[in-house]
Amino acid sequence: MTDTLSTTTRTAVPDGPGVPTFAVITGEQVQQALRGHEKQLVELVETVYRLHDAGDSVNPPSYFLRFADRPTSRIIALPASLGGSVNVDGLKWISSFPENVSAGLPRASAVLVLNDHDTGYPFACLESSIISATRTAASAALAADWLSRNRTRPTRVGFFGTGLIARYIHTFLAGSGWDFDEVGVHDLSADSAAGFCGYLRETGSATRVTVHDTAEDLIRASDLVVFATIAGRPHVTDQALFSHNPLVLHVSLRDLAPEILLGSANFVDDVEHCLKADTSPHLAEQLSGNRDFLNGTLGDVMAGRAAPPADRTVIFSPFGLGVLDLAVGKHVYDEVSRSGDLRLIDDFFHELRRYG
Repeated sequence: MTDTLSTTTRTAVPDGPGVPTFAVITGEQVQQALRGHEKQLVELVETVYRLHDAGDSVNPPSYFLRFADRPTSRIIALPASLGGSVNVDGLKWISSFPENVSAGLPRASAVLVLNDHDTGYPFACLESSIISATRTAASAALAADWLSRNRTRPTRVGFFGTGLIARYIHTFLAGSGWDFDEVGVHDLSADSAAGFCGYLRETGSATRVTVHDTAEDLIRASDLVVFATIAGRPHVTDQALFSHNPLVLHVSLRDLAPEILLGSANFVDDVEHCLKADTSPHLAEQLSGNRDFLNGTLGDVMAGRAAPPADRTVIFSPFGLGVLDLAVGKHVYDEVSRSGDLRLIDDFFHELRRYG
C-alpha cells in the first residue's frame, strides 16, 4: 500500500489514539532520496556530530556477533537515540561477509529500524547498506574539510581500497566542493582498481587518475590518503611514508601500525567507541599505555577545543556512530513520505487492544 504520511501514526478516530503504522523502504527508494544531495547530507552529519558532542544522543557500544565457523565474518548491532530536530531512536543491523566479494555480492548488507520517540513503536525498516555508505562518506568529507582548515588544502587524493565505500567517499568529496589535481588508486585486486577507474571516468571529471602498483607509491604521491579496505590488522608499518605530513582518512580503522599513530596527530569520532576491538587506535593505546596520542574528537575541532597541527600527519579514525545512521535514515523516510511513495504494511501491528 502506498501512503503519503509525514508522521509515524494514523489517527483512528478524530481526537482518538494514534494507530501505529509500519513502512518498508527499499534500496532503490533510499538511493533516489539521497542521490545528488551530498552537500545537504554533509551538513546533516555535521549537525549530528554537534548534537552528539552536546550530549543530546545515546550511542551505546556496538554489539559484534561473530561465528566460530566463519571467523572473517560478523554482524554488528548499532542501537542509538538522537535528539534535536531528528528526535528518533533505532537500530542498524549490518553484516560484513568478505567472502561475498568472490561470489559477486557486496561484502556488506544492512537494515535500519526506526522507532518512534514517544511510543517506542518501530515505524520503518529501510535497506541500509546505502545509508551506511552515505553516512560514512559524509563523515569522511566533513572531517576532510574541518581537519584541513588551518592546513594547506589537499589537491592530490589517494584511495587505498577501491570498493563501495571508496566510491561513496569520492562522490561526497566532489559533491561537497573538493576539486583535485590528481586521484591516485591502489587495490590488491586489479579488477577492483579498474572498476574504480571506470567509475571515475563516468563522472566526467578531467582530473588525472594514476593507478599505483604499491601502497608506498600511493601514500607518497597523496596529500589526502583514504583507507577504505577490509584489513583486519595493520599492514602499513613504515612511518617514513608519511614524512610529507598528509591528511589521512583512516576509515577502515585497522590499516595503520600503532607506531604511525603515535607519531601523528589523531582525531576520532568518539573516543570510547574507537579504542576497542583491536582498531589501530586501540593498539596504539595498548602500546603506549595511555590515550595521550589522541588530540581530540571531530566534535572538539568543530567546537574550537582542538585544532589539527599544520606540521604533522593528521589521522582521522572514525568508528562510525549509529546516530549518523538514524539521521540519514530519518531523512530518507521524510523524503519518501513527501514524495508520496511511502509503502505502508497494512495491519503490521495486530494486537493493539490490551484485552482483545
